Amino acid sequence: MLVNADFHVHSCFSSASSKDMIIKNMAPKSKLKGLHLLGTGDAFHPGWLNIIEESTIYSGDGIYTLDGMDFVLTTEVEGRNRIHHLIIIPNIDIARELSEKLISKNKNTDGRPRTRYTGAELLEMVREYDCLIGPAHAFTPWTGMYKSFDSIYDCYDKKPDFVELGLSADTFMADTISELKDFPFLTNSDAHSPWPHRLGREFNTLEIKDISYSSIKNSIKKREIKTNYGLVPNLGKYHMTACIKCFKIIDPEVAKDNKMKCSCGGTIKKGVDYRISEIADYSEPKHPDFRPDYIHLMPLAELISAVYGKGVTTKTVQGKWQKLIDAFGTEIDVLINSPIGEISKIDLNIARVIESFRNRSIEVIPGGGGKYGQILFDNHVKERKPTKTLTLDNF
Repeated sequence: MLVNADFHVHSCFSSASSKDMIIKNMAPKSKLKGLHLLGTGDAFHPGWLNIIEESTIYSGDGIYTLDGMDFVLTTEVEGRNRIHHLIIIPNIDIARELSEKLISKNKNTDGRPRTRYTGAELLEMVREYDCLIGPAHAFTPWTGMYKSFDSIYDCYDKKPDFVELGLSADTFMADTISELKDFPFLTNSDAHSPWPHRLGREFNTLEIKDISYSSIKNSIKKREIKTNYGLVPNLGKYHMTACIKCFKIIDPEVAKDNKMKCSCGGTIKKGVDYRISEIADYSEPKHPDFRPDYIHLMPLAELISAVYGKGVTTKTVQGKWQKLIDAFGTEIDVLINSPIGEISKIDLNIARVIESFRNRSIEVIPGGGGKYGQILFDNHVKERKPTKTLTLDNF
């Protein structure tokens, strides 16, 4: 069976997360997105584990279910050098035992615990419990593994189970690095809120025997991911080298000559695009035979926002989003599968922007320095001036 899975999210207990990021909200929103399986996030937090137990029915073999949505236990841990690691966990008993074992001052107060463990130490610890582990958003300049290491093996000593690409990278970028040719790639949302433009904005289609931890582990280990879906990478907020204060995009060589200081006084952060170019072995991607297709996405609410010049969480945008979901079932169907002619019967202007998304003719001003990319779309809607620039929301 094929399932759409987003393994990296956060709960209401993580810093900078919405208080609405709870199981009873995550389940219905995930279904509307087109997901079948969702990571719980924050599974080393005792209070969150209590909520998971109280909110769901245990379906067996590591799967917790509410209203037709299946959850698998996952967490992100910050290790030494502020490197973030994604862990997929067999069940709540193991999550509780590992949480007790983990040395962290904030594990009872923040959903994402901070530790002094190296990647190698975390790998050895969690593998004793049959967990899966890999670098979270591997290339990002603040907390990605490659911001501190030129090789994944320098971080983990041994081969981890997967590499999470992050919002500012895709398969075409990562497959210019030869040491990653044997790794399955995961594309996950890292969502901090249940809004449909956050949850499932990146996800994976896996081929599994059934929805169980054993099958998930087997699929990842055997590299049976059938499709990766992810944001157009220049929409990511760390895609380009840019200042974190004024967000000006700066040539990386100029940035280095100026000791990563912007003329405005802010700090310049190296972009994912440039960081990958520094460690790449190939000028063009070399995809291994098992590498699945990578399908670029833009959140439907963001596209609607670009049409009408309204914020993604406004009644205007959410109302139009809901009409499309009511008509076609899920956001993924609207974005990828539904006939443009049928969409135009509901809203001609939205049909045009979706058609432009599909044929890759939408202009994007790249993101960097912590600011998401900007979508430009001129569809001649009377409610706003043409080519109005709209900025994607932060978390």
